[in-house]
Amino acid sequence: MRVGLISGLLLSAMTTVAPALAQETADAVAPEAAATGQVQALSPEATAAQEAKANGQPVEAQNWMVAAANPLAVEAGANILRAGGTAADAMVAVQVVLGLVEPQSSGLGGGAFLVWYDATSGEMTTLDARETAPRAATPTLFQDESGEPLKFFDAVVGGLSVGTPGTPALLEEAHRRWGSTPWPSLFADGIRLAEGGFAVSPRLAGLVEGDAERLSRFPATAEYFLPGGTPLAEGDLLKNPAYAETLRVLAQEGAAGFYGGDIAAGIVNTVRSAPGNPGVLAGIDLALYQVIEREPVCATYRAFEVCGMGPPSSGALTVGQILGTLNSYDLAALGADSTEAWRLIGDASRLAFADRGRYMADSDFVPVPTSGLVDPDYLAGRAALLNAEAALAEVSAGSPEFDHALNWADDESIELPSTSHISIVDAQGNVLSMTTTIENGFGSRLMTNGFLLNNELTDFSFRSHSDGVPIANRMEPGKRPRSSMSPTIVMQDGKPVLAIGSPGGSRIIGYVAKSIIAWADWGMDVQQALALPHLVNRFGTYDVEEGTSAADMADALTALGYEVNARDLTSGLHAIEIGDTLRGGADPRREGIALGE
Repeated sequence: MRVGLISGLLLSAMTTVAPALAQETADAVAPEAAATGQVQALSPEATAAQEAKANGQPVEAQNWMVAAANPLAVEAGANILRAGGTAADAMVAVQVVLGLVEPQSSGLGGGAFLVWYDATSGEMTTLDARETAPRAATPTLFQDESGEPLKFFDAVVGGLSVGTPGTPALLEEAHRRWGSTPWPSLFADGIRLAEGGFAVSPRLAGLVEGDAERLSRFPATAEYFLPGGTPLAEGDLLKNPAYAETLRVLAQEGAAGFYGGDIAAGIVNTVRSAPGNPGVLAGIDLALYQVIEREPVCATYRAFEVCGMGPPSSGALTVGQILGTLNSYDLAALGADSTEAWRLIGDASRLAFADRGRYMADSDFVPVPTSGLVDPDYLAGRAALLNAEAALAEVSAGSPEFDHALNWADDESIELPSTSHISIVDAQGNVLSMTTTIENGFGSRLMTNGFLLNNELTDFSFRSHSDGVPIANRMEPGKRPRSSMSPTIVMQDGKPVLAIGSPGGSRIIGYVAKSIIAWADWGMDVQQALALPHLVNRFGTYDVEEGTSAADMADALTALGYEVNARDLTSGLHAIEIGDTLRGGADPRREGIALGE
């Protein structure tokens, strides 16, 4: 079901935000909240949450909780929840602040997937706000004159990689469905921080320095991130008046003010005039953008149903396949330190990724065997392949039941780590799990109206065919690229018990699956599960987290036949366990916190 047609070009009057609410913007953002030239200190509650994470302890609460990637964004969501707002209301406040303080990972210029459990109806649904390929895009957009794929960053940096943003439409659609707080007030913290300034975090400073060459290619981007030619430093006071103005337009006009008018014109001009690598995004692409409601995809694991986002995300299917394949193995008895447990997890992941590469893409454009891929009988057959004493010598896609048969070639798309995840439970019992992104760190490196534009089109396969056989995830006009984002809600006896997700490119799937196993099988609380060292196997090589006990398993994994690579694995998991109390966790590898009351 398609919902939320947003267009300033097609709508002559705002229909989704009541005109009376526009006047409330002035009340929501008081003059004294404007620029002060001072960095806002964290609340005592946020400081306590940081200390709990540092000590490996979950944060506990009775009524509501929010977990996200930056304390300022978490506090913005907490302000809404504390005043009685819903998880959808809080998500809007969290996202607009994340787009300011963590701009390299998500924002208005990107897209998102949202999973929602409704406490009143007991139903779950998902909203797809993935970016779309422009109408002028072709399957060969990322190929050179000889038909060979471009080098990755030659495609990423500039306008060619920019898809139609979906996040602003999602914010409005979620609020329309499930919000209770007046729309304009949700932007108050974002506007205040953009105008008054915020302290550049250590993570943002380090990433700016590491990407300075690419950020310097476009004047607006360089001026913001490299003022005077020098990268932003930790603790710098950073203001973004252009972003504040964009938020004011959204607060006053709703998403129509983004998809039409000056903001839309600025996006199109920035993309199409990008020096050296212009893109093909047009005003009509923005005008026609739609959020799509989709059925959740669920897979059985132990006593749980693990539910998430279906195609064009590969997240729920691949996480579900990994867990479903392991369902007959007693991981609890093996334990977290068992090489045998990680052999099973690693090869279950490899099998799932083989299916992912063959079958998963935008189901509005290609048939995807969604139910077949998580069918228990099919997964039992895949599980039988794990009855071995060493790593599988090779893996290949299976033959799940298809609604109708098609032959696809294996995908070759690249996903690099970035992105952000938000988990929220409100006092009414609603649960939200949302993963949000502009794709690669700093996206296309193009900036307009105070925010970065995505490079989401590079999530398509650069090749359109292999040996004459089409690739399911090839680019097509209006199509949504396949994603690994895995916003997840775990259910037990019809009730939500865990909301979880992570950034991390295609490793997101392994991060989420590992954390669910640690929580469900190994008796870890939610903070312990997120902090557990990573071991991730997608395509044969076992990535183990450098400097942790995971790296200590390298010799044993090598003896089983794996190639092992020790490296940083900087996930950004945020999770909330839901029971008699709420228990929240935030990934110690990043700057986020969980906060609740």
